Amino acid sequence: MRPGIGDSLYTPFSGPEGDGIDTDAYRALVRHCVGTLRHRLLWLTSGLSEFWALTLDERKMLLEIAVEEGRALNPDVVIQACTSAATAKDCLALTQHAQEAGADIVYIQTPPMEVHAGEGVLRFIRYVADRTDVALGLFNSPSSGYVLSPAEVASIYDAIPAVSAIKEGVMQPWRSKAIAQLAPGLVIWECDVMVYRAGWLRRGLVTPAQLGSAGYLNETAERPILSDYWELIWSDKISDAIDYAASSGLDALSDGLGSWWTCYPGRPDYFTHWGGAFKYAASVLGLPVGDFPDSRPPQAMLPEEAKTRIRSAYRTAGLIAP
Repeated sequence: MRPGIGDSLYTPFSGPEGDGIDTDAYRALVRHCVGTLRHRLLWLTSGLSEFWALTLDERKMLLEIAVEEGRALNPDVVIQACTSAATAKDCLALTQHAQEAGADIVYIQTPPMEVHAGEGVLRFIRYVADRTDVALGLFNSPSSGYVLSPAEVASIYDAIPAVSAIKEGVMQPWRSKAIAQLAPGLVIWECDVMVYRAGWLRRGLVTPAQLGSAGYLNETAERPILSDYWELIWSDKISDAIDYAASSGLDALSDGLGSWWTCYPGRPDYFTHWGGAFKYAASVLGLPVGDFPDSRPPQAMLPEEAKTRIRSAYRTAGLIAP
């Protein structure tokens, strides 16, 4: 896979309780990522998009818009669609739609309820694979409630030819190393980006593409510090990349943000994708977030404490005016 930053897009809501979707804001976000920042991959309708709070029709619409806008700017932009759902039939319907709409690969997060371990996930993925003709990826995330072991990942990869990649989102890099050993042909993106500083890309353990992240929240067109950093990593200039992350403000941004994007204080042991936190960060950078800038239920409203810290982090990093 060629190097590139993949942007996981938020969903800009509108109206009372966010019951609507601001499609103009969503189109503008796609154009910003693909056109302005020139990021090469889009990651659609996943956790950051609050897929668990979207209807099937809304998820299909968001995918169609992203394909239309993204491919108009870059015909080669890689379209990655997350089709996770509580039922295999809904997941199948979304996957079939993604295939027809032009997605390059579909990622399926481990189902969130009543999962009978790897055996159940294998049966779920096979149900979808037998009825579609598109590349499939696994998505290991603690937000599902069940995390596949490396052996279970390898068994699914061995059993289903369509499975070609995994987003390993548990932030325990030993898992990726074990998966690479058990399933050497599987493309792995490790969410713990520190492994890239440890030379794992050089060793062939992980992919050069950032398959799903909020890259557009880590730089601006005027200061493309994330893109510059990853170019150094991809060029195997690891020492230079480490120095650049410190001098550019990239490390300061990460430290300043803390865990507000992925942690709700009332449940600190649970990994989440706090939509309101991502969207507030986007608004600080001047990106459109709709007139209902928070998450849909069952997520909580973002507190002022988080907003203060997020604004401060962007000022410290030099991405917004002091």
